Amino acid sequence: MKKTVIIIIGLALIVSGAYASGNFSKKTIKVKEPTANQKIARENPNSAVTFIELGSVNCVPCRMMQPVMDEVENKYKGQVKVVFHDVWTPEGRPFGEQYGIRAIPTQVFLDKEGKEYYRHVGFFPVDELEAVLKLKGVK
Repeated sequence: MKKTVIIIIGLALIVSGAYASGNFSKKTIKVKEPTANQKIARENPNSAVTFIELGSVNCVPCRMMQPVMDEVENKYKGQVKVVFHDVWTPEGRPFGEQYGIRAIPTQVFLDKEGKEYYRHVGFFPVDELEAVLKLKGVK
């Protein structure tokens, strides 16, 4: 009888320890609202693509992306909208969270409807980037 009580108490402690560690707890899942992407697309109805650069002005590879962004913006004016968010600032941090980035620079490409169709992490050479733009008919 004593052994049974000790076993039951031991099992209760193990189960309560596992529960307290979070193995059985409910997890909150954040649902990303697509309205921000759709808003960007609506603000630029003539643009076939919105190119979002998530980086920082204090990051070397991000600074290397600046001439690439300028070239794309100038070369494809009216077809591609270029947006930059410095995710190391209070203003830009929400965008990093929204897009779930893990490293910078990260480039996100949205179609006319505001749906993400391509993502790249790291420095993105202009010739490779242009191939992604052409997927949506940018000429």
